[in-house]
Amino acid sequence: MRRIELREQSVLIDGYVNAVGRDSRPIRDRRTGEKFIEQIVPGAFKKALERADDIEILLNHDHSRRLGSTKENIKLFEDNIGLRAIAEITDAEIVKKAKEKKLRGWSFGFVEKKASEEDTKTGVKRRYVEELELKEVSLIDERKLPCYAGTSVYLRSEGEEVIEERAEETEPVYEDLRAGEKPDLSSYKNRIKNLGGKIKE
Repeated sequence: MRRIELREQSVLIDGYVNAVGRDSRPIRDRRTGEKFIEQIVPGAFKKALERADDIEILLNHDHSRRLGSTKENIKLFEDNIGLRAIAEITDAEIVKKAKEKKLRGWSFGFVEKKASEEDTKTGVKRRYVEELELKEVSLIDERKLPCYAGTSVYLRSEGEEVIEERAEETEPVYEDLRAGEKPDLSSYKNRIKNLGGKIKE
């Protein structure tokens, strides 16, 4: 879920990178070939953010397309729905893609630090990520399809960290606001309620 607010020289993006405590779609472990489903345990992002010094925002997990960081232009926090991001981006390509409605969703890169597993009735294991190191969050454009499916961003030699990405499928709400106008947040609020969240008016 994401709201995009178009401004003269920037775009404000506000939404959820991941909803905690909810099953992903089936993910294939590229190291073993086995499929599993995954949940990020509530509180995992909060702890990761408390430990992190600075987290970058990228385009499509591309470190050559850095769009800012938590020290500059993005606010990241975990609430009762999940990992929420609020970012104001002045990058000309991103502003253009927002105007053309080519931004598809969010993704995040992380290193798993602690997880547990359980068997399901379908035979596919469910993994609970209890602790993680959040490396970056990414905006995903029309060249990729965010669907909270897991792939490895980097596969390194044995003993080194493996950074994985998880993307949350979202349907953006685009708004072109004139000065002084207030956005219509009705669909945004309904989506939050459907996800089990509470809204403070």
